[in-house]
Amino acid sequence: MTSLAVSDHQAETAAPAKVIQPVWVRMVHWINAFAMILMIMSGWQIYNASPLFGFTFSRNITLGGWLGGALLWHFAAMWLLMVNGLVYLALGFATGRFRKKLLPLTPGGVIADTKAALTFKLSHDDLSKYNSVQKLLYTGIIIVGVVIVLSGLSMWKPVQLHWLVSLFGGYDFARYVHFTCMALIVAFLVIHVALALLVPKSLRAMIIGR
Repeated sequence: MTSLAVSDHQAETAAPAKVIQPVWVRMVHWINAFAMILMIMSGWQIYNASPLFGFTFSRNITLGGWLGGALLWHFAAMWLLMVNGLVYLALGFATGRFRKKLLPLTPGGVIADTKAALTFKLSHDDLSKYNSVQKLLYTGIIIVGVVIVLSGLSMWKPVQLHWLVSLFGGYDFARYVHFTCMALIVAFLVIHVALALLVPKSLRAMIIGR
């Protein structure tokens, strides 16, 4: 009886589960995911209207049905992504999350953690800390996100934002930059989802925070 009472007392006084992902991070994460999927699918339909390469995307994975419809979806998702992205960046810097989570980032750390990941020896015990591979991917995708928005704006308003078009080397080159960034984001999403499936507790943390 005594041991049972002690166990019950320990259970009652046990520290609550550690918060891994705060509420604002989870909110902007899922909004970003939703907006990005809309942009990618509608972007593929826009691409099909004037392909850059010798292929097009299947209509089964595009959004909008035709160029005009795809543009409407793309612009709607663009504003959602931009506003949500600005909130993410502002809070990331204001709360110090970027500094705590993404720094320091060293070539040696990236190489070591990449080797560990490829040999399935990379530890995921403490989800509150990012390994060097995660730091590199998350830092890189933030930069890619900024570039894809800027290149998209230059294509949307090439006359009004002619100076931005010039920074990308012209309208045609801006299209290639935009497409390349899209491909990098899709690759990131594939890797991100695969890792979430391999480490289910990371997905749980992004849903309930703990």
